[in-house]
Amino acid sequence: MRLILDKKPKGVRIIEGFPGFGLIGTIVSEFLLDHLETEQIGSIEMDEVPAMIAIHGGEVIEPISLHYNKKYNLIIVHAINPGKGYEWKLADVMFDLAKQLSAKEIICLEGVGSPSSKERVFFHGRNMPKKSLKVLSGCCEPLQEGVIVGVTGAMLAKRSKIPILSLFAEAQGNGPDSHAAAGIITSLDKYIGFKLDPAPLNEQAQMFEGKLKEVVKKHDKARKIQNKKSVLSYVG
Repeated sequence: MRLILDKKPKGVRIIEGFPGFGLIGTIVSEFLLDHLETEQIGSIEMDEVPAMIAIHGGEVIEPISLHYNKKYNLIIVHAINPGKGYEWKLADVMFDLAKQLSAKEIICLEGVGSPSSKERVFFHGRNMPKKSLKVLSGCCEPLQEGVIVGVTGAMLAKRSKIPILSLFAEAQGNGPDSHAAAGIITSLDKYIGFKLDPAPLNEQAQMFEGKLKEVVKKHDKARKIQNKKSVLSYVG
């Protein structure tokens, strides 16, 4: 697993959007890339998984790419590969990224299942100043109970002094949930001050979810084909 950086801006905020429940992280990071001026400055390569990329709209979508926004000194980690089975290694790479860029904090985006339709947003802070968490009051609730899995879970389980803010949106079902992701955008807007309107995400939810479903579907299909070829090669 390799972290590749073409540029190394310092003192950044890192927002990671690994696929999880409701694809919240992927949806929000995609929205930010669409509405903020960014440039790709790197990627994370994983030799441990089958070699594959997705093509959407004639463009290459790498499994995990790193994008920089100068205005907010922000790194956006956009991922369509959940890194299943390699969460601990990806957590190490994220901390390495934070160290190389002297990151002041990492913001993790996740979805959580909910039987209700309130679509609330929760937060959890580790090594975070209380005044920073206070900014989220009014739009988020502190997470008191829950089980956190995936890359975010691995990052929170590892000992690190880097401040980590985790935002969790209540999502309905295991498919893409753009409406829940809009709640995360509202929270990020209040915390960072993007002045981004989440309304387009709500209005174009069906189209946006369809795009992500297609990308993830192609990625999963390619992975299955690759695995099948490996088995046939071994048997043959």
